[in-house]
Amino acid sequence: MSDIFREVEEEVRRERLERIWKEYGDYIVAAAALVILAAAAFRLWTYYEARERARASNSYLAAQQLLQTGQPKAAAQTFARLSKTAPGGYAKLSQLQEAGALAASGNKAAALANYRRLAADSDEMISAVARIRAAWILVEAAPKAEVENMIGPLSADSSPWQPLAREILAYADYRAGALSQALAEFRALAKDAKAPDGVRGRSNAVATYLAAGGDKDVGKVSFPEIAGQPKGGASQATSQAAQLRPQTPAQGAFAAAAPKAAGAAGNTSASQLPQSSPSSPTSTSKGQAISKGHAPK
Repeated sequence: MSDIFREVEEEVRRERLERIWKEYGDYIVAAAALVILAAAAFRLWTYYEARERARASNSYLAAQQLLQTGQPKAAAQTFARLSKTAPGGYAKLSQLQEAGALAASGNKAAALANYRRLAADSDEMISAVARIRAAWILVEAAPKAEVENMIGPLSADSSPWQPLAREILAYADYRAGALSQALAEFRALAKDAKAPDGVRGRSNAVATYLAAGGDKDVGKVSFPEIAGQPKGGASQATSQAAQLRPQTPAQGAFAAAAPKAAGAAGNTSASQLPQSSPSSPTSTSKGQAISKGHAPK
């Protein structure tokens, strides 16, 4: 009897499955096909995205190479194209680099316009870097109030960019002839433990230069590549100038301060102006001349 009941039960189960398959079989097949297609589409998209990122990376590096070999106009064109076509963060970085390349080619107005646009970006890092770079352009010709307006948000005590903002404002005072105010701020920056090493080094050099009597034209400063640390005297001053290699016209003042500062300040390790993101080139000037008013006594 048990065998008969088992056979009947199996027959009932089979009939039920057949009924379910007839009713929902098409939907089950469609769902399975959809899952397979979705997985295939995801794999294809992942492959496409990786390929586009690789292409963007290669183009980005090629544009950087153009910039480093003295072809800023060609670099700006490549970065402009990447800013419109590159995926992810490459587009934003390319916008920053395009502005830097335009500045390097001498088109400061276009560079400043790009930086102003990026200063309003929702990405805080992009916005901050754009403001800093725009301020270095403005500080050469614009009133201090305009410079302050550009970097205002970065001057707050809570901002990690505050030392860089203070450095620019101190240089704006120097440009405006407010040497006592500039000297006081550079001295404070040189002693600020929260400031980056580069800011402290440059500030120490300029403060020493101003305190020593920054009323003479020190001429143009060249920047040879020198290995090792300076031992003193003229070699120390030359190495100091090389370490303070300017990336913007404004930093030429810092470089020119080196010959005056070297004897009194000793070895100063100063880095270049911070970049936006990895590998953010700006124009490199070969030397700047300084001719300013009398230094404070």
